[in-house]
Amino acid sequence: MKIAIGSDHRGFKHKTELIKYLSKKYNVKDFGTFSEESCDYPDYANIVAKSVASKKFEKGILICGSGNGICIAANKVKGIRAAIGYSEKAAEFSVRHNNANIICFSEDFPFATVKKAVEKFLAAKFEGGRHLMRIQKIKKIEETQ
Repeated sequence: MKIAIGSDHRGFKHKTELIKYLSKKYNVKDFGTFSEESCDYPDYANIVAKSVASKKFEKGILICGSGNGICIAANKVKGIRAAIGYSEKAAEFSVRHNNANIICFSEDFPFATVKKAVEKFLAAKFEGGRHLMRIQKIKKIEETQ
């Protein structure tokens, strides 16, 4: 599986640790930022989201201070369904029910929580069925924008 990952300066530490952890099992591409120097989360959300929307990467991971801003920015890219992985269950169900293709985190979440939530996110499979109809409605909303 090819995974795109990015963060702003506040998410840099978790991003660095996740890359070390995930690179043992997956093909992970770091889209930045590459230091803790202040930067703007929409820049990194955009590049990761576009790489996932283009199908060059199967999944994306984004991290910022709260997890909220980077998630909102990623969801502005057509074809992206980004969710905040505030728990293992939330991360898993973001895929099972919402077919999320990007998971977002707060740097303030304990790293152990982030790591477990990422594992659930990457292992989960979209259930389809009644959930597919809802995803199709989201696509129709995108088309009217």
